[in-house]
Amino acid sequence: MKELDPNKIPRHVAIIMDGNGRWAKQQGKMRTFGHKSGLEAVRKSVSYARQIGLQTLTLYAFSSENWNRPQQEVTALMTLFMQALDLEVKKLHKNNICLKILGDISRFTAGLQEKIAKAEKLTENNTALTLNIAANYGGCWDIVQAAQKLACQVKNGELEASQITEELFQQNLVTRQQPPVDLLIRTSGELRISNFLLWQIAYAELYFSDVLWPNFDEEEFNHALFAYQQRDRRFGGSE
Repeated sequence: MKELDPNKIPRHVAIIMDGNGRWAKQQGKMRTFGHKSGLEAVRKSVSYARQIGLQTLTLYAFSSENWNRPQQEVTALMTLFMQALDLEVKKLHKNNICLKILGDISRFTAGLQEKIAKAEKLTENNTALTLNIAANYGGCWDIVQAAQKLACQVKNGELEASQITEELFQQNLVTRQQPPVDLLIRTSGELRISNFLLWQIAYAELYFSDVLWPNFDEEEFNHALFAYQQRDRRFGGSE
């Protein structure tokens, strides 16, 4: 693997985990087999993120648009999510990793919502890495829910509209106190951001990998980080 500059490690990396279905098709399997196989790529990515000292890693697990997929696939994804919480949370806690679920969880079953609450409570004081799992999440939804919160404060006389700043708006997004995304990675060769963290990626560097998600490993993660470190981030400034 390429040697990374420890002084240029991004604070926040977000990954659109794409390609599970195509990977499964290549194996002659059902799409759900690809989702299960993608869990190993998640484990590798989380382990590597902690190893190199990332502050925050956000993984796009289930978008608000994914409900439109076939019911069998949606059911399998929800089952896999519950199983993963059961299997992985203790490992995350042991490794001092804080787990947060980003998204509108009200559409999930009561059982899944309870597992999410317990997992977040168990790991809330961990400090080595914040792992965000975006589930039933959409960037537009995130912006709208933040606007609704602020609108209610204005309506109740708790806030003047003129007091709303970018910083205040950001504090009402689901990522709240977390740093903005420095690097956005998408696997499978698709060149779009699919309604993911729209506000948070305003000045993120983008890296598109041809690797399908189940094949994404530490070496490919390393390539993305190395490419990020070669770029000149100007944040709208001149050269």
